[in-house]
Amino acid sequence: MKLLILQHTPWVEPGRMLWQQAERHGLILDIVKVWQDWIPDFNGYNGIILLGGKPNVEQEEKFPFLVEEKRFIKRAIAADKPILGFCLGHQLLASVLGARVGWNFRPSIGFVTGHLTHHGREHPAFAGLDKSMPLFKWHGQAVQEPLPRHLELLAISEQCQVEAFSLAERPHIMGVQFENHAALPEELGGWLEKDQKWLSSIRDQEINPKEMIEKARRHQKEIAADFEAFFANYLRVVG
Repeated sequence: MKLLILQHTPWVEPGRMLWQQAERHGLILDIVKVWQDWIPDFNGYNGIILLGGKPNVEQEEKFPFLVEEKRFIKRAIAADKPILGFCLGHQLLASVLGARVGWNFRPSIGFVTGHLTHHGREHPAFAGLDKSMPLFKWHGQAVQEPLPRHLELLAISEQCQVEAFSLAERPHIMGVQFENHAALPEELGGWLEKDQKWLSSIRDQEINPKEMIEKARRHQKEIAADFEAFFANYLRVVG
């Protein structure tokens, strides 16, 4: 199986857990850095992964690659190509599908407990997972409710109304706001360093790097097991 990965920011790469699962399942991952590379035709791929990154969905003038990427996503949806979006990728996918994306009531950074909805418990990608699970978050904007009727809400948290969604009757097209693929403690240090300017601009909450890394260690086994199950489930959906 061959997957196309669209990367939006140099340091927001596929996480180590994503690489581990790719190796385990014998996947080929083609990474395209959209700020500098041409996006290839999706017909040569079994699916598409949209990563997170610094842009906001509406910042097309500042990040011109967003214009072509949105067109690409729209064409891929029309072709019924499997798409999995993380964070910004989740927001881009939702926006193309008609949902509103805007500022969350507060930045969601670090670890929070997510809860599957009725649709989430029935979605094949979450099969066998607990109804509540730790989520690694790193965003200021979010997909807004109410969702368009053709989108199904899969997960929520106290920090975000839309933690996951999928296109109705097309479970292979879905987005998740959380970044669990990159939640290992040794990765978190890089995120804290590379995004320091944004973190220091946040005034309504305290960011404690030491405490965040400790939470990453505490949740490491559970998040790794959850992501392994989630990604294997998603590959079965794609297959």
